[in-house]
Amino acid sequence: MKPQISLARQTTPRMWIVSMAAFLTIVQSSLTDSFSSLVIAVVAMGAAFVCEFIIYFRTGKSAMIKDGSSIASALILTLLLPNNISPVYAAIGAVFAMIVVKYSFGGLGANWMNPALGGWLFVRFSWSGIFEKAMTPTVESNISHIGVFGDSSLAESVTNFLNNTIFSLTGAELPVGYLDVFGHRSAILIVDRGLLALLLGTIIIAASQTIRVWVPVVYLTVYGAMVKFFGGGDVLTAFLSGGTIAVAFLLLPEPVTSPKSNRGMCVCALFAGVFTFILRYQSGELYGAFFAVALANAIVPVIKGLESRLLYRGSEIEE
Repeated sequence: MKPQISLARQTTPRMWIVSMAAFLTIVQSSLTDSFSSLVIAVVAMGAAFVCEFIIYFRTGKSAMIKDGSSIASALILTLLLPNNISPVYAAIGAVFAMIVVKYSFGGLGANWMNPALGGWLFVRFSWSGIFEKAMTPTVESNISHIGVFGDSSLAESVTNFLNNTIFSLTGAELPVGYLDVFGHRSAILIVDRGLLALLLGTIIIAASQTIRVWVPVVYLTVYGAMVKFFGGGDVLTAFLSGGTIAVAFLLLPEPVTSPKSNRGMCVCALFAGVFTFILRYQSGELYGAFFAVALANAIVPVIKGLESRLLYRGSEIEE
């Protein structure tokens, strides 16, 4: 229904660009976990594709599989799962995302929640014990807590180099240990294990105008300001952990589950930023950003109703 969101990219190229960014993140994570992350991604993609193929085959719309939405949803779901979890749960989450979240509401464009987020919530609450156990490294897993640079001396050398060159120009100083967040090797969510690749992917997403770039800017600004003035925490750590970057660039700006107008989207981003802070710093939920987006998706119908009454006239919608 009109009014429509005006984006530089149509649905199909947007889905494949997002898929590429997510896949690069999964690849980085898989390099340090014996390719467990990649296996989870392949299983999730297979389950999502089969579900979508069956649904489209029965409805006579099999050509629409090419839009890549099922692959994008499966890859984003993979990012939100622990790298130690069984691929079976990735498949279950992907099936739930496709059948319940996406197609029970009419398919792409009609779902009220991001399918990947819906699949994650289903797995997270249905098998909470298994989910938490997958976040705990074991002796058998042989997973190191050392970051991407392998040892602290190398990380310290790189940090000193950056402080003496780039950061010295601004008078800032990067503390030792920050660089390790760009490539965790511990048992955490895949999105946090492949953060460096994800940051590179967000550059591609922003440069290709796949999303409204100012949306993550508003979200991160609100969240960062609350962490700085009310949380007493480190803003950089807040941004580089808890899946915050994935929320800012992959989940929150998704056009199907967001308001139509810029003002409505601004309200949604503000809401998500505030609730990310509340859930993470007041409630102690490390991945509170995901729940904040779910809450933001839930209020979108209310915002859309206000948009229709306050911003758009009937004659304009008919045009």
